Amino acid sequence: MNSYVNSFRDPHLKALLRAFLDDPEIAAAFRQAPAAKAMHHAWLGGLLEHVVSLIGVCELAAKHYPEVHRDLLLTGAVLHDIGKLQELVWKKSFDYTMQGQLLGHITIGYGMIEKKLETLPDFPPRLRVLVQHMVLSHHGKYEFGSPKLPMTPEAILLHYLDDMDAKMQTVRSEFGRAATAGRDSAQMTEWIRSLERPLLETTGYLSGEGDE
Repeated sequence: MNSYVNSFRDPHLKALLRAFLDDPEIAAAFRQAPAAKAMHHAWLGGLLEHVVSLIGVCELAAKHYPEVHRDLLLTGAVLHDIGKLQELVWKKSFDYTMQGQLLGHITIGYGMIEKKLETLPDFPPRLRVLVQHMVLSHHGKYEFGSPKLPMTPEAILLHYLDDMDAKMQTVRSEFGRAATAGRDSAQMTEWIRSLERPLLETTGYLSGEGDE
């Protein structure tokens, strides 16, 4: 993650991310936190794994779409779930803090970013709004908890790439769970509640025998 941040051309976005990553308390929590209580990347270190994966696909997308502000998109990738550091607790088991229950990670993350921005008085107001917007809109729909819909190229990409990374990790985890249970990889999995469908492992199906 640090190598991406160090490559930023925008000094203000670099300074904002350094304010988070150089904070010892935040850095320590980032290395340990799960990304969720029970959904995607729900293990110790899962949040960091998700963010690093998301940064990678955002970097590729920024190269493909020239209208996208690369540093802004990657800033959203790093900060979109920062509120989960205070939303979740992961000592004996994974659970929600009272703050997490009452506010949720989007609201918490917005507040954490505002607090860091107070230490950066030269941060451009328009850039500030764009960073805030990505965090507030990254769930994509009102019914999914976003106070706003994504309305910039970076916010739209962040939403879809974040969702894609979460879903692909779910796919990977479900294949692993099915294999552990002894499932033939050429067969469909059981019904996956979070995806509302069963899954088929392509490589297993192509190399398997039986019904076409």
